[in-house]
Amino acid sequence: MSAPVDPADRHAALRRAMRDAGLQVGPDGPIARPAGAAVADRVRRAFDVVVAGSALLVLGIPLALVALAVRLESPGDPIFRQRRVGRDGRAFDVLKLRTMVQGAERMGAGLAIEQGDARITRLGALLRRTSIDELPQLVNVVRGEMAIVGPRPTVPVQVERYDDRQRERLLVRPGLTGWAQIQGRTTLSWPERIELDRFYVAHRSLLLDLRILLRTVRVVLGGEGVGRDGAAWRDGDDPVA
Repeated sequence: MSAPVDPADRHAALRRAMRDAGLQVGPDGPIARPAGAAVADRVRRAFDVVVAGSALLVLGIPLALVALAVRLESPGDPIFRQRRVGRDGRAFDVLKLRTMVQGAERMGAGLAIEQGDARITRLGALLRRTSIDELPQLVNVVRGEMAIVGPRPTVPVQVERYDDRQRERLLVRPGLTGWAQIQGRTTLSWPERIELDRFYVAHRSLLLDLRILLRTVRVVLGGEGVGRDGAAWRDGDDPVA
């Protein structure tokens, strides 16, 4: 029987491979809260509330019409709610426009999403390609459960498997978009994405947030990492919706 692999050795090997691939990784040791972080957090929170609130005012009626279209194409609640884990391990219900048939999590691959997944509706594929399905999460932002920029929120069963190093991605609010989501790659493993999230947490700044937002616009408009059926790579940490 082979000896168990030390988690520290596994992380070190992962980080070396990521550096060799040109990806940025978080610090070797624990992430320290930088000086002045409290002030930056208040500025960031004010920005989030203004942007998310304004977007909801502008997009409220169009989103209601899209929700109606979702309901007409596939019976069931057009809003999909799923338990996720946020800042400091607090649980909340993330909101999305439903892009799959009702009860999809109990069919086929379960919570996993595959390329060409037959559970994705025709309208759902379009919503996924354009990321319109994520817009209800603006409500999560206004509530203070999420931020505009931050690591993507994930499900409790994944968080239960985190080690201390990986739990550092929970030091900040989860976001609509994040550093791992703008890398433009479709083959990043979950441990690699967590390491990218650690890089963001360690280097978080308003300037980095702006850089991520600008890059997100390019990714969404360019359809990077999204197949024709809308089975995007982002679904590796965003199970069934």
